[in-house]
Amino acid sequence: MNILVIGDVVGNNGTNFLCENLRKVKNKYNIDFTVVNGENSAEGNGILPNSAEKIFGAGADIITLGNHGLRRREIYEYLDENEYICRPCNFHKSAAGRGYCIYDTPSKPKIAVINLCGMTNIEGAFENPFSAINSLLPKIDAKIILVDFHAEATSEKLCMGYMLDGKVTAVYGTHTHIQTADERILPKQTAYITDIGMCGSFNSSLGVTFESALKRFTTNLPTRFESDNGNVRMSGAVINIDDKTYKATKIERINIE
Repeated sequence: MNILVIGDVVGNNGTNFLCENLRKVKNKYNIDFTVVNGENSAEGNGILPNSAEKIFGAGADIITLGNHGLRRREIYEYLDENEYICRPCNFHKSAAGRGYCIYDTPSKPKIAVINLCGMTNIEGAFENPFSAINSLLPKIDAKIILVDFHAEATSEKLCMGYMLDGKVTAVYGTHTHIQTADERILPKQTAYITDIGMCGSFNSSLGVTFESALKRFTTNLPTRFESDNGNVRMSGAVINIDDKTYKATKIERINIE
């Protein structure tokens, strides 16, 4: 079984590129299941029902989010109603939506996708992610479990991978928008990569214009980030899973321009 995970989609530019190219990538790698992080797919950041629908229309089976997942109030009802989009499970229990999704088809095993937010250098009052996932895992009934760990610190992500090795199928990082080169199969056959990157303008500041990012850095004032309209790079990873053991056998970084 081949699973494709795509990093944070940024603005209209990233969303449109995803719509134009995701199915081609799925065909090229013979993909059975696709997860896309959409937390920055709306202009300005956050996600809106319209950008979510575009991501699903492009070929995503599940959408994951992150610390900006609830920034736009227009998405709240959508999160409650759509069972295939999830926000971090360690948000407060009163948050709209759900912290994990179960994808069930007659011909494939159940797949659980868990979204989790880190606590180091990320604003927000989240439950400790290590405690949160340890409480959640016993409730998950699925042969394959994927964890999108939306976190800033590489050390936090590496420790999460180590803790979950052998307990889940894959742990992959999102949030930094920069793909790391440390993909591996951990000793107990969990696929791991610290960050899978983004789907956004590559020659930019994480998908937004250098001008708007510099204004924030030089003034420390609230700034609306403007998505950069330059050439897009879509980054992610393909995870190969053994059909009998449901263990990860390979993880490969991909970049599409």
